[in-house]
Amino acid sequence: MPKTALIIGASRGLGLGLAKQLASEGWQVIATVRDPQRADELKTIAGVRIDALDINDGDCVEALAQRLSGTMLDLLFINAGISGSRQLSAINATAEDVSKLFMTNAVAPVRLAKHMLPLVDPQTGVITFMSSIMGSVETGPGMGMPLYGASKAALNHLTRSFVAELGEGTSLTVLSMHPGWVRTDMGGEEAPLDIETSCRGMVEQVKRAAGQGGHRFIDYQGEQLPW
Repeated sequence: MPKTALIIGASRGLGLGLAKQLASEGWQVIATVRDPQRADELKTIAGVRIDALDINDGDCVEALAQRLSGTMLDLLFINAGISGSRQLSAINATAEDVSKLFMTNAVAPVRLAKHMLPLVDPQTGVITFMSSIMGSVETGPGMGMPLYGASKAALNHLTRSFVAELGEGTSLTVLSMHPGWVRTDMGGEEAPLDIETSCRGMVEQVKRAAGQGGHRFIDYQGEQLPW
């Protein structure tokens, strides 16, 4: 029986790459985008179900959970996020800048995971949050984009709190995933990794982690990263 994945934020970049990789491996893929009218490339992937979702809209998230009621997910991959301006810093950011960045990158993903938790297979299911090495408090500072990094550090913290609330008896696996430095809109043309290599690696790590339980901060090659 094919495994089922829900990818949050799949219109382009890594989310689109994940949808392509999982579909090519025979997974049933449900992929969300903010605007289905702007998901032409996603529509070319055979068998992918496309659903509309604004991750920051709590009612929208709840409605998606209700639409998917009865679906058992082997993988929930929360990829949706924003980078903000590369020049954004604690000095020049407005309250609106900070609110949008932290809501989209840290608060909304964990809220969504809580709503979708009943749909994830409790024994072998994997919830993956797209994090970043920039979110490492130990090694992230100095890499640039400090507010973006801080929003990913906040995501890591809230994810650890989410896992702690699950209790020690859970078999669910949670991954905070660094995709590598990838040639995307955010990563830029100078990045050494292409989307296909990163996504192939991330899917491999998800498959390896299924059933192991616990929470790990790793990259697309399975390397453990410092919190």
